[in-house]
Amino acid sequence: MAGESQCCCRACGLELDPTVAFQQCEACGAQPRLRIRRYECSRCGVDVPSRFVFDGLIFDAEYFRQKMIEHRRRKDEPQERVRKMLAGSRSAVLPTEPLDLAAVPGLMEALNGLTAGNDALFNWQPRSNFDLKRYETHIQACLGADEITFDDIPSLIEDRRLDRVWRLIAIIFLAHVGLVQVWQERETIMVMQGEIDREGCELSGELEETEGFEGLVG
Repeated sequence: MAGESQCCCRACGLELDPTVAFQQCEACGAQPRLRIRRYECSRCGVDVPSRFVFDGLIFDAEYFRQKMIEHRRRKDEPQERVRKMLAGSRSAVLPTEPLDLAAVPGLMEALNGLTAGNDALFNWQPRSNFDLKRYETHIQACLGADEITFDDIPSLIEDRRLDRVWRLIAIIFLAHVGLVQVWQERETIMVMQGEIDREGCELSGELEETEGFEGLVG
């Protein structure tokens, strides 16, 4: 015997179930078959007590395989029902209309308050008016060995609000290539010279080709 209801031929190594191979149904003489955890006659269906299995348990592998398939199917059915229920309860597409900011009292004033200290109206200029090289040169000329605040960098144009936007863009480009360092302390943006020296390089041209910034410069 090589295991529970498994025997092995010492001559050829053949393994077989001795109950199925050597026993017969006492009622009709047919060959028994394994059914769940017992043997039954393959012809008349009566139980066949095994003379080769005592305290062990024999499992019908095909039976338990089918049970596992059924178990997984029952487990997936509630999830599928919930998915269909949620899909059926979805609302229709909500039609959107143009936003009217003036319809909410005080909304325009609150949005304008986000740029405190800048009273000029924000009139967007075409991006072709933005001279990145000019702003880069201006910012680098304002920086020394010590850090300064972002607001300490003088404006280049009369529109203070637009100038702040362009100064910030130029600082981001300079920081991207390591020519300046920028960080925030509470509500204040601090700027200082970077650790690398790239004197005489065509900075704007290189930044225009920097991955992730292509197309920003007009």
